[in-house]
Amino acid sequence: MGIGIGTIVIADGAVLAWGLDASTAGPNAQMIGYGLLALGAVVILVSLVFWSSWAGRGYFAHAERLRRRW
Repeated sequence: MGIGIGTIVIADGAVLAWGLDASTAGPNAQMIGYGLLALGAVVILVSLVFWSSWAGRGYFAHAERLRRRW
């Protein structure tokens, strides 16, 4: 699951939490919506943490190594 899936889950949760009428959909649909909002936020945060640790120190560390070489 990545940032795209997390965004879709957040959008689905927003529709369930705020887009439906509570009298017709019931309070369970709203609670599921809030749960999906939280799940989507967690998925996006985990994805960002994973990719930041996978990429290493980043562009600036690479530029520093190039400067030391010359």
